Amino acid sequence: MALWTPDPTFYPSPRDAAAAPAERLAYVAAFDRGAERPDAIAVLDTDPSSPSYGRVVGWTDLPYTGDELHHFGWNACSSALCPYAPHPHVERRYLVVPGLRSSRIYILDTAGRVSPEIVKVIEPEELASRAGYSRPHTVHCGPEGIYVSALGGADGRDGPGGIAILDHTSFEVLGRWEVDRGPQYLAYDFWWHINHDVLVSSEWGTPSMVEDGVVGELLLGRKYGHKLHFWDLRKRRHLQEVDLGDQYQMPLELRPAHDPTRTYGFVGVVTSVEDLSASVWTWFHEDGRWQARKVIDIPAEPADPALLPDVLKPFGAVPPLVTDIDLSVDDQRLYVSCWGTGEIKQYDVGDPFKPVELGSLRIGGIVRNASHPGADGPLRGGPQMVEVSRDGKRVYVSNSLYGSWDDQFYPQGVGAWLARIDAESFTFDERFFPHGDDFRGLRPHQVRLQGGDASSDSYCYP
Repeated sequence: MALWTPDPTFYPSPRDAAAAPAERLAYVAAFDRGAERPDAIAVLDTDPSSPSYGRVVGWTDLPYTGDELHHFGWNACSSALCPYAPHPHVERRYLVVPGLRSSRIYILDTAGRVSPEIVKVIEPEELASRAGYSRPHTVHCGPEGIYVSALGGADGRDGPGGIAILDHTSFEVLGRWEVDRGPQYLAYDFWWHINHDVLVSSEWGTPSMVEDGVVGELLLGRKYGHKLHFWDLRKRRHLQEVDLGDQYQMPLELRPAHDPTRTYGFVGVVTSVEDLSASVWTWFHEDGRWQARKVIDIPAEPADPALLPDVLKPFGAVPPLVTDIDLSVDDQRLYVSCWGTGEIKQYDVGDPFKPVELGSLRIGGIVRNASHPGADGPLRGGPQMVEVSRDGKRVYVSNSLYGSWDDQFYPQGVGAWLARIDAESFTFDERFFPHGDDFRGLRPHQVRLQGGDASSDSYCYP
């Protein structure tokens, strides 16, 4: 009789994940801003002992144009080991890759191959008719299915946005996750405290609000998202909203503690309309309710208006634009990307309410155009998506954010680059810097690591 055993890249606890073998491949979503050629998944060699270390070793073109790949994730992960998981023997095998502009979702098989193979395409009509959503964004693997957040409703322009569920095996769209959404209308990221049956979601804007970049009237009118929403994960019902204050526009990326006994996490806020600063907040449960407290403030940097893009000239300053954060699997280090100023920051968050800055690196930036040891000149774009290895020793950063934002803040172009940082010394790895033509004219965005990474898995055992 055949014995079923769980996928070896599923880890019961954060401690087990941190002790697992290092990744040897990284998958990168890359897109064509002009929508004239297909987007692609690029595959990088991350094994320092390999002769092709730091190079693109695999490539999969998508069959259509105009998808704008953005975020993506695995079909299954460590949550499959939770005691109530109905699918403990699925594999971490397929990448679930949404097109943010096209509303298509691609399923790519990574098993036994370096270049993933497309095995299924979920058309936008299925997502709209089955779940009532469009513009899929974030993908997380849950114990009972694949969760996919979406910015828009079925019409592709307005809200409410929310979360759709896909079947683990067939990848069919099962339907809308929310049973009672309460006051939630805007959507973006989501995560959960899986042992406490709590889901957290954040806000950006509807497709019509974000399609063409940052709209000044909406930003200064404080119309973008500024709230967190807390949900009953099992009952799929809205519990509470926490308003950070409408001056804090666009709380985007959510990073809950990996320790399943804890109920806190971090959210990055892109900007304050009062002074162009960015911030990081800690959410927590106290006195019977969910709360949030600002724990990191990053000020804007004064600059010569002549050096600024049109969108910033009236302000005479470069906003940090915190557009991604990532929390190490041991919950000790938080990494914060300041895409505007071209800075990646490392914080000690052993006390989640009193972060201590440990280091900072500069690369790119709207004004500075800081270089890299492996580059031959100034760089545009800035540290945007940040991903941390399971053992916390390596940090990967890519430079493109979203096509319309790229054009607004870097009108001369963002180029294409991806860097790797040694977390202990907090220095750039000089050998690892795929850039320029390595990405065949596409812009790299999110990175996923073979076997999982710091933002891909949730754990049910401490």
